[in-house]
Amino acid sequence: MYRHIMLPTDGSEFSARAVDAGIRLAKALGARVTALHATRPLGPDDDVAGVGAQAREHARRSEASARRALGYAERTAHAAGVSCAVLQRETDSPWEEIIKAAKSEGCDLIFMASHGHRGMAALLLGSETQKVLTHSTLPVLVVR
Repeated sequence: MYRHIMLPTDGSEFSARAVDAGIRLAKALGARVTALHATRPLGPDDDVAGVGAQAREHARRSEASARRALGYAERTAHAAGVSCAVLQRETDSPWEEIIKAAKSEGCDLIFMASHGHRGMAALLLGSETQKVLTHSTLPVLVVR
């Protein structure tokens, strides 16, 4: 069955629950996991006076966010006895990076959270999960 599971996480409560469930699945299957945290780069619209200070603050916040999210995945996997690698990527397109990283790391399943938007909100927000589901050639398991 599945031997290497990609666990994208943005550090939210929804993602943490998906990480928990993904690690439980990995444990049951004897699989390993790779946790991925994607942050957005400082964009051209952010280019205002004081960009140096703004860039340093953005980098600090991105690093702290990744450390929290990936640290949680590492600790949870370790406690479960599941092998866990972590990746931090900077990208304007998290869904594309999730698919790209899953393929380059040799994952055979992407396991991720649905952020629970329904109806018109889901259509308007265009979730990263929906984009991964639409474009991935790898199996994607979505947990709510």
